[in-house]
Amino acid sequence: MEYRYIGRSGLRVSPLCMGTMTFGSFCDKRESFAIMDRAYDRGINFFDTAELYPVPPRSSWAGTTEEIVGEWLAGKPRDSVILATKVAGAASGWFVPPIRHGMTAIDRFHIERAVEGSLRRLKTDYIDLYQMHWPDTVVPIEESLEAFDRLVSSGKVRYIGTSNDTAYGLTKANEASRYLGFARFESIQNNFSLLNRRFMDELATVCRKESISLLPYAPLAGGVLSGKYNGGFYPPKARYTRYLEDKNPRVRAQATKYLNEKTLRATALYMEIAQKAGMSVATLAVAWSMQHDFVASSIIGATSVEQMEETLAALDTVLDAETLEACDSVHEEILYPMG
Repeated sequence: MEYRYIGRSGLRVSPLCMGTMTFGSFCDKRESFAIMDRAYDRGINFFDTAELYPVPPRSSWAGTTEEIVGEWLAGKPRDSVILATKVAGAASGWFVPPIRHGMTAIDRFHIERAVEGSLRRLKTDYIDLYQMHWPDTVVPIEESLEAFDRLVSSGKVRYIGTSNDTAYGLTKANEASRYLGFARFESIQNNFSLLNRRFMDELATVCRKESISLLPYAPLAGGVLSGKYNGGFYPPKARYTRYLEDKNPRVRAQATKYLNEKTLRATALYMEIAQKAGMSVATLAVAWSMQHDFVASSIIGATSVEQMEETLAALDTVLDAETLEACDSVHEEILYPMG
């Protein structure tokens, strides 16, 4: 197993990270434990969660995933796991996190309350990587960074990162950290896959120049790149099949972003490339996401242990130049299928 450092931090992680956002919604505690055990036994030491999980966001579900992860973590040597979680803040408008009543923000007060809640649910006294789930468009980043820095100084958090951020936001935050002497964002967790290469437009340059690592989420584009939606029907228990039936219009909108005519057409072409290369399209997609110099660890998800085998196979896969060029040709033919 090749382990990689996140940014300039001391966190050395497996090139795949076990994402947990389905734990407590799409899979129960028993299956969640089995999934984490399979990842851990395969050598994955990096696990990512959030106070907002599981998905899709529900007031009654928030915090459940951290509780499941915490119960599982209690049975493992703490220093054998690199644990990441996130503060929701205003949750980008999804809903007001019920685990902290009232309107929230990425300010001093709510960051401190959020981390205490996460530590309690995760049954640990420190978090290896604490991330801002969404940028706060109102609270000055200097205030957020000061609060994060105090968590690092106190030992409750080892390093900090951001998520769903822009090139401007990441650059501004890290220049503020440099000027004020605060802990800086060592990572950024953004959407990045064969169906969504927008990270490479600007953010990849920031990461390379500043030694910041991308932790790409949804390398399978929420399961679309498994090819399961290309059979002429939508599987009844699949994530985006359920999202399309959800009462929340934002949840339905997310489904159509991932699942549309262009993404299905591009996936069909990637399936042909994978077949020629002698692997599943899921293995191809995850291996592709890992094979970038600015990526530290690609975040995979699952709702069953059986689903994991094709993604775990990416750990032993290096795509050759011909396969990479074929993938680039699909992108040139169908630009930005997710919009």
